[in-house]
Amino acid sequence: MSRWLCLLLLVCATAHAAPDTPAPSSSETKAQFLFSQEKMQLTLTQFEEMRANMAGRTSDLVVTAMGFLGVPYRRGGNTAATGFDCSGFVRSMYEQSLGLILPRKASDQAQASESIERHDLQPGDLVFFNTMRRSFSHVGIYIGEGKFIHSPRSGQQVRVENMDESYWRLRFNGARRVTVEALQK
Repeated sequence: MSRWLCLLLLVCATAHAAPDTPAPSSSETKAQFLFSQEKMQLTLTQFEEMRANMAGRTSDLVVTAMGFLGVPYRRGGNTAATGFDCSGFVRSMYEQSLGLILPRKASDQAQASESIERHDLQPGDLVFFNTMRRSFSHVGIYIGEGKFIHSPRSGQQVRVENMDESYWRLRFNGARRVTVEALQK
């Protein structure tokens, strides 16, 4: 996880640090200088494509959610100031980062999103768990590499968990993707 986040930060930080192409020296011909500029442009284009691809895999939603690590759980909570429960956390992150208003309850969030296969999960998708002997009783946000961020339970704080840990693997209830179309149903 930290390697993935460090790479993202490095790519974003260096995006604006491309060096200026120096003017040709007296020994360079105009043709060599133009070739050098074209080569630099190709490299910058390739870099921008890589950065766009990385940005597509990691959403503002995930970055926003990571900023709330350590916020305490509070039943019915939906702000950092008061604390979050699981669905309040998810709802707040979607509203803050994407401007989408999700339903308040985890089960309603499941109904307002499209079912996807676990192997199709992308950062920002929702993951649901049966933690209270009923379907879709707990929700988190998938962040990649088999991990999700959520507000777990009373006495705990917003944190990242591995979906392959036995507790979560046994209670996994489904993966969902939030789309504008699904929210309008």
